[in-house]
Amino acid sequence: MQILTYFSLIFTMLLWGGTFIAGRLLAGNVEPASAAFLRFFIASISMIILVLASEKRLPPPPRKLWLPLILLGVTGVFLYNIFFFNGLHTVSAGRASMIIACTPLVITFFAATFLSERLTLLQLLGIILSLTGAILVISNGHPTLLFAGKFGAGEAAMLGCVFSWAAYSIIGRSVLSSMSPMTSVCYSAIIGTLLLAFPAAQEHLFSRLGSLQILDWTSLTYLGIFGTAIGFSLYYRGIQKIGATRAGIFINLVPVFSLLLSWLILGETITAIVLTGGLLILTGVSITNYKPRKQ
Repeated sequence: MQILTYFSLIFTMLLWGGTFIAGRLLAGNVEPASAAFLRFFIASISMIILVLASEKRLPPPPRKLWLPLILLGVTGVFLYNIFFFNGLHTVSAGRASMIIACTPLVITFFAATFLSERLTLLQLLGIILSLTGAILVISNGHPTLLFAGKFGAGEAAMLGCVFSWAAYSIIGRSVLSSMSPMTSVCYSAIIGTLLLAFPAAQEHLFSRLGSLQILDWTSLTYLGIFGTAIGFSLYYRGIQKIGATRAGIFINLVPVFSLLLSWLILGETITAIVLTGGLLILTGVSITNYKPRKQ
């Protein structure tokens, strides 16, 4: 039944919205690279278990896919999470989710630039709307500050998340023609975890493991198991059931859930200007991804 697929996708977006809360809770206690390494160490083990359970085996990748898989690990795991945990040190969970909501627009722009996909006038309108909303959210309602050079490191890190995930998505298209989504995500998680081990070691993570608190481990477990392994599994199952385009529309719910959870759990204030900017972003994303049904 499709209704069950819809509910599972909504639940997935709730899980992904919660990753901003968990990341914010970790921000003051665990260094960025250390948090990223522990998240994906937990996620990699969970992904291996899920792949073996669903596909019965974890096939070794063909030689031609090793470079793309390494690039997936660099962009979607290593860089994204370094930016993610650095940004959440200074940017609220709600605003961060609104900035990252621009990702589908950047993916569309990258596809037009590097894959020669043509943009329609409707897509261009959607990009303009979303960029307007993004400027409002990033500047916290004061766009002139951006032109005055007052652009925070946290906001810059969140934009780094957007561009690294867009690159991950574009590179992933070449991998998915030869490997299942779950397996490619599993390998990219493992590669990213290995890369993250080096900066985590420089932060002296392995000598500090005993000092992590229960809340830290709870947040890391949530990020690794629920936000990554289970979240990706449910999302790709949704793609198999209703297609990538229809499943992708549900991603617009992530910042909505993040704003709600940041208000309920962290007590963050939701300003009218951030809500307005977020609405423009989500409207622009929806317009850009709108495809009329063929008769």
